[in-house]
Amino acid sequence: EIFEYTCELGTVYHMFIKREIETKVDDTVWYDLITPYGYGGPIIKRCEAGRENELVNEFGHAFAQYCKENNIVSEFIRFHPVIKNSELFKDIYDVIYMRNTVGTNLEDFDDPIHSEFSKSCRKKIRRALREGVKFEVIENPDNFDTFKKIYYSTMDRNKASDYYYFDDDYFNSCLELLGEHIISTKAYFKGETIAEGFYFKYKNIIHIHLSGTLNDYLYLSPAYVLRYAITSWGKENGYKLIHHGGGTTNSETDSLYRFKKQFGKNTEFKFYIGKKIWNEEIYQKLCKIKGIGDSIDYFPAYREK
Repeated sequence: EIFEYTCELGTVYHMFIKREIETKVDDTVWYDLITPYGYGGPIIKRCEAGRENELVNEFGHAFAQYCKENNIVSEFIRFHPVIKNSELFKDIYDVIYMRNTVGTNLEDFDDPIHSEFSKSCRKKIRRALREGVKFEVIENPDNFDTFKKIYYSTMDRNKASDYYYFDDDYFNSCLELLGEHIISTKAYFKGETIAEGFYFKYKNIIHIHLSGTLNDYLYLSPAYVLRYAITSWGKENGYKLIHHGGGTTNSETDSLYRFKKQFGKNTEFKFYIGKKIWNEEIYQKLCKIKGIGDSIDYFPAYREK
């Protein structure tokens, strides 16, 4: 859903997923809000110079009223590390630093592949290209048929949780609503698509969203070719940054973080989350029904399994 607040000071845009809470309280259905997969949180679309704090304050009052009228109990936000919207909204949400994310700086380096990619990473790319791996970058793709097959096989290999198995509705909605902002990057070997990436482009930033590689071709390191392809394409087309995201944990030894760090030796961003209880009374009742104290780290506590 989208909540857009506009007043004489400016406009705040907030997109989120509204989830029904299974447990009823006072014979009423309640909901909570989360950021769609990736990063988000409210953003200022326009504002009178120097009046950002006033606009955010007005948005906070309006959104609190929306939450009251729509039975919203709590909200969990994954703020965007590049936009840095956590700073502006820290007076509304409990903002907590989690970890760093990785980027490839296309603007400040003449050759970002040499400047940002690790030596071992560049070696794998050269080897893959020598072996005959080809690549292609496609803007506004028609479908995700091949991508889904490759992506699901990757999730199977990684024993990923159900959360990462996005359904057809998700992919169709992305194509329908965000098609002009989507880039597909493919790696081919002997005529077969062996790896594919699904990325977003907006203004001068490219965001790595999802990607996958077929098991039989891991030895060719096509995942590295995908990053090489989008970096070359992004530089040629005037983009300033590729944002790869971070790891699955807060550890600097996290394997996903270490993989992404190979493409951004010099560029990192701070990732923050935001928590907010919009209805304290119902939140406490839900915790009590579940037999869970509200002091646990998991948020919202009543969803702790």
